[in-house]
Amino acid sequence: MEPTDKHYKFINSSTGYSIYYYSLSGSLTPEEVKAELEKTQAFVASKNGLLLNTVYWQEIKDESDG
Repeated sequence: MEPTDKHYKFINSSTGYSIYYYSLSGSLTPEEVKAELEKTQAFVASKNGLLLNTVYWQEIKDESDG
């Protein structure tokens, strides 16, 4: 069975709004996932003119996953 892709949303903690969505391969190691998310966090903060520490990510869980 192939690993399922994981989906994330990046949120502006000042407003609580989701500002970016991102998907990663489920075959990545936890270290690779963290590195990709940190790189994307920096991109999203820069793109939106926000401080890095005001942007965080959250995995989007499929309701059917239980």
